Amino acid sequence: MNFEQQMQQALQSFIVEAQELLASMEQGLLGLEAGADPEAVNALFRAAHTIKGSAGLFGLDGIVRFTHHLESLLDQMRAGKVETREDVVNTLLDGRDLLAGLVDQVAQSGTCEADTPAAQAIVARLQSLQQPGAKSGAMVTRETMPRQNTSHDEPQTVTVLPQGAAATATWHISLRFGQDCLRNGMDPLAFMRYLGGLGEIVGLATLTDALPALDVMDAETSYLGFEVNFRSDVSKEEIESVFEFVRDDSAISILPAHSRIGDYIELIRSLPEDDARVGEILVQVGTLTRKELAEALSTQQQEQGAEGSHAPLGEILVREGATHEPIVQAALDKQKQIKGKLLRDSQMLRVAADKLDILINLVGELVIASAGNALHAQRSDDPAQHEAAAQVTRLVEEIRERALKLRMVEIGETFARFQRVVRDTSRELGKDIALVIQGADTEMDKTLVERIADPLMHLVRNSMDHGIEAPDVRAARGKPAQGTLRLSACHDSGSILIEVADDGGGLNRERILAKAVERGLLSAEAAAAMPDADVWNLIFEPGFSTAEKLTDLSGRGVGMDVVRRNIEAIRGTIDIQSTAGRGTTMRLRLPLTLAIIDGFMVDSAGRTYVLPLDAVVECMEYHPGPRQLGYINLRGEALPLLHLRDVLGGGDAAQASPLRRNVVVVQAAGQRAGLVVDALLGEYQTVIKPLGALFAHLQGISGSTILGNGDVALILDVTALLSRVTRQASAAPSAAIAA
Repeated sequence: MNFEQQMQQALQSFIVEAQELLASMEQGLLGLEAGADPEAVNALFRAAHTIKGSAGLFGLDGIVRFTHHLESLLDQMRAGKVETREDVVNTLLDGRDLLAGLVDQVAQSGTCEADTPAAQAIVARLQSLQQPGAKSGAMVTRETMPRQNTSHDEPQTVTVLPQGAAATATWHISLRFGQDCLRNGMDPLAFMRYLGGLGEIVGLATLTDALPALDVMDAETSYLGFEVNFRSDVSKEEIESVFEFVRDDSAISILPAHSRIGDYIELIRSLPEDDARVGEILVQVGTLTRKELAEALSTQQQEQGAEGSHAPLGEILVREGATHEPIVQAALDKQKQIKGKLLRDSQMLRVAADKLDILINLVGELVIASAGNALHAQRSDDPAQHEAAAQVTRLVEEIRERALKLRMVEIGETFARFQRVVRDTSRELGKDIALVIQGADTEMDKTLVERIADPLMHLVRNSMDHGIEAPDVRAARGKPAQGTLRLSACHDSGSILIEVADDGGGLNRERILAKAVERGLLSAEAAAAMPDADVWNLIFEPGFSTAEKLTDLSGRGVGMDVVRRNIEAIRGTIDIQSTAGRGTTMRLRLPLTLAIIDGFMVDSAGRTYVLPLDAVVECMEYHPGPRQLGYINLRGEALPLLHLRDVLGGGDAAQASPLRRNVVVVQAAGQRAGLVVDALLGEYQTVIKPLGALFAHLQGISGSTILGNGDVALILDVTALLSRVTRQASAAPSAAIAA
């Protein structure tokens, strides 16, 4: 791989990382609206800082310049100079969106244009929100350097440092001016006055331990030392600059007091996880200056022995009074954390989705081949072949499980995208809507996650537009002004259950039926007797809408039929529960994966069927009786029965049923039923093959699979079969239960 290819590959990695960071920034900014969180602001700053630094490596100056403005505002928010207000969050969100657009430009063309009018407008907004910088010391020059006081000005009043004051002051400055300080025209007390211009000297103690006897004292020699308690919000570097021209001849130590050690430790912990050394970390947080670091490194080098051993840098810094030991330890802990993260990152490998799909397909073929091998082994009388086949089956099963886990992702990332959608859409509609997310850690196949994004988007927008009322309407109905939209996910009987629920006004049965009658979908007589569940399903009819006016969001009757079609295309189902005045819940039931599942094989009328193993509760022998009317008594529970021979037929359907049959108890969507089959064939790793368009109309069948002997077996849709049982039970309410 040549250099150009390497750079292109690195650029693609930057684009992927930037997009992930921008997604996290959006969630972080939305979270700030619920309340200021210092750690969240720190995370936002780190994300912007990382994007800016990485963009600079590729010469993307437009991204660097624009991100710098975002970073500056976030930095002032970290320092508490800018409050977390709605206008601040809105501006940062707009800036984040523009930055995402710049990254997309780089992905498409390799370059970006950040000097557009839109970008300049956002930059102006970012700058207008920033506060003037904190008071800082001016650049110290020879002209501004404090000189000896030759006039008779009143001396500055200072307070003698009380016992223990060093434990409470903001800064503790220890000064030992060089003996030639006065000869060089420098007045130590003038430095004190100049220092007072940067803050407040709350305590000063004069040290006289270096004073000689009176008969040998030199009037032009500086003997006094000073211990100063100094309160200011300037940086350590600015304090050090006050003593710039006496630094070489003096011993100066500037330490944060113990009351601020905790602040520095927290600041170190919040730093970006960049590859930085201990000294750089201490300089970055302001507890160490560049000059102090250089001096400590020089001391370390001088102390290096013949064997190359030397004292640790942190030990030297504490020994020389440059900083406190707890702060050094925090920097060491941070460095270990950074090294651990870098080690973890080096173990991560990005894989293209298409390559992963090819791997899953090959694993599926391997599962089929392994089943065929196991079948041949069963027909053989060779024990060694049986053992070898069993070992191969175990290994293939483990490979299958590992491969499928590679495609499993948490649905929380998809849910999190809707926070911005809910925020912006609710404001557009003039409503106050809160999004509640539950089950964000539920895992499902990445392919499914991508394919449900658009259906979920439509359901969320519908709930906000049609479901949740305006604040004044909610108040009139005795509801909180703020509506609630809930997105939840969980595993249920080998499938994924996703709910989009709102606490709005619910579906209007009369309006839906009136529209259906108007369009000729059903007669008025049929409408009057239609169950609620069937009424709700009318909204999935093409072109069906009850909206009173057209909006940018809905009202054209395009969407809900597409939602159902897209859900059914991935072997899923959608149903609705709605209560007038209390809200509506859309339930999406999806398969856990589109590739391979654990199955349970059964035989009915000479055909082999596969049930998802997660839906199977138990199996039992079937004992038909003269009073059997579609139910059995299962430990005191009325369990409805469904005879697969009658429902699905079969090649030998005309043949009499075997004397001994079995019931497979299945469960899905909170319902239970017993499937009556002719024989139980055991567990089977099932590679799911989609049905062709010719068989798309089949009810109760979700796919097919290839058995080890080459035969095709149909995979049963348990949810659809249970729905059929429910309909049969509703049609025969007087069915008796066998004693």
